[in-house]
Amino acid sequence: MGLWTAPVNDAMPPSLPMALMAPDLTVVVPTFNEAANVRPLVARLDAALAGIAHEIIFVDDNSPDGTADEVRALGREKPHVRCIKRIGRRGLSSACVEGMLAGQGPVVAVIDGDLQHDETILPQLFGLIRSGEADLAVASRYVEGGSADSFSDARGKGSRLATELARKILKVGFNDPMSGFFATRRDVVEAAAPKLSGEGFKILLDIAASHPTPLRVREVPFVFGTRLHGTSKMDNRVVADFLGLLVSKATGGLVSIRFLTFAAVGISGVVVHLLALRGLIAANAGFTLAQAGATLVAMTTNFTLNNLLTYKDRSLRGLAFARGLIGFYAVCSVGAVANVGVATWLFEDNQLWWIAGLAGAAMGAVWNYVFSDLIIWRKKT
Repeated sequence: MGLWTAPVNDAMPPSLPMALMAPDLTVVVPTFNEAANVRPLVARLDAALAGIAHEIIFVDDNSPDGTADEVRALGREKPHVRCIKRIGRRGLSSACVEGMLAGQGPVVAVIDGDLQHDETILPQLFGLIRSGEADLAVASRYVEGGSADSFSDARGKGSRLATELARKILKVGFNDPMSGFFATRRDVVEAAAPKLSGEGFKILLDIAASHPTPLRVREVPFVFGTRLHGTSKMDNRVVADFLGLLVSKATGGLVSIRFLTFAAVGISGVVVHLLALRGLIAANAGFTLAQAGATLVAMTTNFTLNNLLTYKDRSLRGLAFARGLIGFYAVCSVGAVANVGVATWLFEDNQLWWIAGLAGAAMGAVWNYVFSDLIIWRKKT
């Protein structure tokens, strides 16, 4: 893996400093509340990548702890350090894609900003891609010499289960498709980009499952470290995103992660509706009043959960939350009419009440999702 040498001419003096050379490697670091880790991570990366022309791009999702400010301050000292600050959109996968596509290096790598990834194996990952030996070079916890012993027992079991599901359902033929530490060519990402979900946390799995042709993968063992600063981003939403990604890729993108989360929230709303209905009837409300109240409670709960989970990257706050809630009531009311209309038409046609009911519910769910996505949580441009 030789150092790229600039041609000698009037515009490019041969003594150009490494930091100003066109990079051979772009290192992408997705961040949220990692201000304390910025300078230690850059120092480690620069030491590990000595002799390799590289740039480091932090993609920050508007961290309230000032991560972007810290990166920019460091960038004034080190020109090869850059920041992309995203406002109004969030998500590790989309941050990684945005950083990789913005980079100048023909080889791109992704590493976490929490200092848990061993940066000293980056030259090996880079070398496998630069030499043409692999299309994807993955830092793997689940090959000989690798380890994830720093995980809690529950997280370790969950990670291994997710790995097995990914390998069996999506036929991903390597040991650690859940790794967040890898290198590839930028053109591999560009080829996969049109089919990437852009949602969730597992960008490596998304790239491997979305690329139009099978990728040659090499795995390098690494030991997953212990977080020093900040807090883990692992929560129930990550699990939902992963399961949604499996379904999305298994159906060829026909069913999106966001729609699956929206539908799951809708199912939970049925339970909320029934509990509220029972409570209102027990409080001596008439059935009609109780049904109307339970419907309002269920819609409010669904809106709140969708705002927290389904549209976490576009969540509404303050007055926008209130306006969105009113709009959601309107969208769901029309969806209820569509539900009843389709169900009635099918029941009159075939007299199978359960088919009619399911079709009506599906129609209502699709209506609510499409118009909620377009109107309530429309994507900011």
